[in-house]
Amino acid sequence: MQLTLIRHAEPEWVRDGFSQDNPPLTSRGHRQARRLADRLEAEHFDHVYVSPLLRARQTAAPILDAQRRGEVIEPWLEEIRSPIWQGNPAEKAEAAYREEKRRPALERWRGLEGGEPVSEFTKRIHRGANEFLAERGIYRIEHELPVWHIEEPGDKLAFVAHAGTNSVFICHLLGLAPTPWEWERFVIGHASISRLEALKLGDGYTFSLVRLADNSHLEPADHTY
Repeated sequence: MQLTLIRHAEPEWVRDGFSQDNPPLTSRGHRQARRLADRLEAEHFDHVYVSPLLRARQTAAPILDAQRRGEVIEPWLEEIRSPIWQGNPAEKAEAAYREEKRRPALERWRGLEGGEPVSEFTKRIHRGANEFLAERGIYRIEHELPVWHIEEPGDKLAFVAHAGTNSVFICHLLGLAPTPWEWERFVIGHASISRLEALKLGDGYTFSLVRLADNSHLEPADHTY
């Protein structure tokens, strides 16, 4: 089994000095998305799943066109829910993120004031991933180690989502305990590709991270984070 996790391209978080809550891609982001689609055009995926947020959907659009597929939204892939910044000066959000990073480690679980706590976000992704995978015959075996049952080990699935979502999902598959800084744990740039493959064991499968944040398909000037 192969799972390809794609981060969306560069979004326009700030327009005319004001924050946007569900931003579209920048012009550079659209260029990144096209290069990403070119990179993946020759690859075969049995299914492609997309986060409901606009930046992920716009990133997925050229990929789906190249793959001749329709859009399949998976709500559990949604990124952590930030406070409502829409229409506020960008400096307000910037100050909130700076304050969050100054907190002691354990206090970071509560996340941004008015947003989804990081503790709840990681639980949401773990729960959503487990339900999604179980529907497809993939579930973790009762075992002290991260050993999985996989009914169709030849399947190739792709997900177009977010840095936080993808980081939590990777850790979940590898059996790593979550932290309240998953975005910094793995540095995953815009329009990059991460990949996990199932490794056969005597009593099931485990997942190996074989590629992390590959953005070699982008021009150096288009490497954004």
